[in-house]
Amino acid sequence: MKQTIALVDDDRNLLTSVSMTLGQEGYQVRTYTDGESALQAISARPVDLAVLDIKMPRMDGMELLQRLRSRSALPVIFLTSKDEEVDEVMGLRLGADDYITKPFSQRLLLERIRALLRRNESSRAEASGTAPTGVIKRGDLVLDESKHQCLWRGQDVHLTVTEFLLVKALGARPGMVKSRDQLIDAAYGENIYVDDRTIDSHIKRLRKKFRGIDDSFNHIETLYGIGYRYKDT
Repeated sequence: MKQTIALVDDDRNLLTSVSMTLGQEGYQVRTYTDGESALQAISARPVDLAVLDIKMPRMDGMELLQRLRSRSALPVIFLTSKDEEVDEVMGLRLGADDYITKPFSQRLLLERIRALLRRNESSRAEASGTAPTGVIKRGDLVLDESKHQCLWRGQDVHLTVTEFLLVKALGARPGMVKSRDQLIDAAYGENIYVDDRTIDSHIKRLRKKFRGIDDSFNHIETLYGIGYRYKDT
């Protein structure tokens, strides 16, 4: 069954060229020129992944992302311009899985889409029992790969696929320092280029989510100039 991608941008030329590329790769593509129509359509007919522009009429990408995140962990990639650094960081904090700066290579976008869909499919397979399952317990932290579930002190921490993989990479070996490059490989794969700042933004958002449950959470430590580690005690 073809995987479906929602492409949301007010640039009709971009919608046409990108949808043609994705269609040639076997994806089903639905295109929208504003956030409001995209939200209504995606709510009625869910998709496997969404690619969102930030600046759009009727509802911008930020608001659309918040609305989508309130009801699902749908993988989301942001399209952002070079002068929108604050927006792209905010987008990651709100729950986007990745971002690509315009103008961009369609081949790069395709690789990012494939990586996100592979991770999402892997999580679904584990949840259905068709892939190896496992539970990682580190003090108050419990990661259940079969359910794609993260618990902190018995409470659910709602994580995207990327966030879950980062917590897993850090929590698997408490005290072991993980460089940004190692975390990029764990969350995105070895052949995908991601800026270091993307990992930093994901970590900030992870801390915020855990502190929403436990304001004393301090188990993800920053080692400046080196990387991050998970502190078990």
